[in-house]
Amino acid sequence: MSEMRIATQFSVFLVNKPGVLAQVTRSLAEQRVNIVAMTLVDSQEHGVLRFVAEDDQKARKIVTQLNLPATETEVLCIELSNRPGALADVAGLLGANHININYAYCTSGAPGGRTTAVLKVADLNKAQKVLKDSKGKHREAAARTVRRMGSHR
Repeated sequence: MSEMRIATQFSVFLVNKPGVLAQVTRSLAEQRVNIVAMTLVDSQEHGVLRFVAEDDQKARKIVTQLNLPATETEVLCIELSNRPGALADVAGLLGANHININYAYCTSGAPGGRTTAVLKVADLNKAQKVLKDSKGKHREAAARTVRRMGSHR
């Protein structure tokens, strides 16, 4: 794990109809706002687009101009190697330290490259400290904990 930061996540509530996602992403693209990571989930009434952008201020302005219902949340963004188990290592370490992950999503990243994990955790500061203090040893610590405690979130 190399880079970790607290970031602003935008949750934008979209009407479930063709073209709405295109409108939001096109508006971001036209203003040259890069999306770091995103996820879209749906219900019958609406979809919820969650995303982290490279430029929070520009993203906020665009979302406001589109006049769509939206909220902002602080999340933990962690750069991980793109390999099997990278996210499991982080989740295991956080679980072992009693930090709940409410939800998570990741970029796909290039094979052998880096990926970004976005985690909504119960305690941002504690999560940052635990991961920073692990100094990259989170994989071994998580594996020992999982063996000792059984699997967990």
